[in-house]
Amino acid sequence: MSTAALLFTRRRRSPLPGFGPAMGFTLAYMGAVILIPLAALVLRPWTLGAEGVWDVVSSPRVLASLRLSFGAALIAATVNVGLGLAVAWMLVRYDFPLKRIVDAMVDLPFALPTAVAGLALTALYAPNGWIGQFLAPLGIQIAFTPAGVVVALIFIGLPFVVRTVQPVLQDLNPELEEAAVTLGAGRAVTFRRVVLPALMPALLTGYALAFARAVGEYGSVIFIAGNMPMVSEIAPLLIVVQLEQYDYAAAAAIGMVMLLASFVLLLIINLLQRYSRRWDER
Repeated sequence: MSTAALLFTRRRRSPLPGFGPAMGFTLAYMGAVILIPLAALVLRPWTLGAEGVWDVVSSPRVLASLRLSFGAALIAATVNVGLGLAVAWMLVRYDFPLKRIVDAMVDLPFALPTAVAGLALTALYAPNGWIGQFLAPLGIQIAFTPAGVVVALIFIGLPFVVRTVQPVLQDLNPELEEAAVTLGAGRAVTFRRVVLPALMPALLTGYALAFARAVGEYGSVIFIAGNMPMVSEIAPLLIVVQLEQYDYAAAAAIGMVMLLASFVLLLIINLLQRYSRRWDER
């Protein structure tokens, strides 16, 4: 077959007709919606000069808010990996009454306005709340502390892990587990050597999604956090404070640091996910 005929065949069999216009529209859309705003976010702080940007991002209040936002997001995403796997396992492997209702309740954080979620969590974990009143005599306070931030981020991030792991767990071939049991492997060994490697890419994807959702969360956190500077003030709230003071460059500087830090962490998670897939293929 000649080169021209081969090219014609490849074009004719293309799974995406109109590739040129589709690619042009995609690039234009991404540029207008994603790249241009991100470029503005990166360029706006430098109107302060390099020294001004450093003064903003290195101030104790900003550093404390960044530590809380990223630290709480990492903790919440890590907790959600375990909780999400347990919930997905229960929904896939067991039949029980009201299973469909429980399955639908997993998506509530998606549909529930974040401010409403924050108010509900505050009402539960405040010292006089339904749960907080039992924790207060033990000297445990959740609301208006960094622990409250973690609780809120766990609430809004759990569905990402569950919905990422659940379809993979449903498609997992049960014959692999049966073969492991036949060869004498116990439940723990079967889970660790057969099930977990197959679920690892999905778990890492859910971890990345939960972390990305949590690190920029605002509505569900501000009510339960207490918003005390240097204690329970998150970085998104500090950005809003700077905007209310019309200090747009300082707000953009904080946002730029969050963008760069989030990009690095998500890049590391994606590299781990790729490595786990290659390891699983071996």
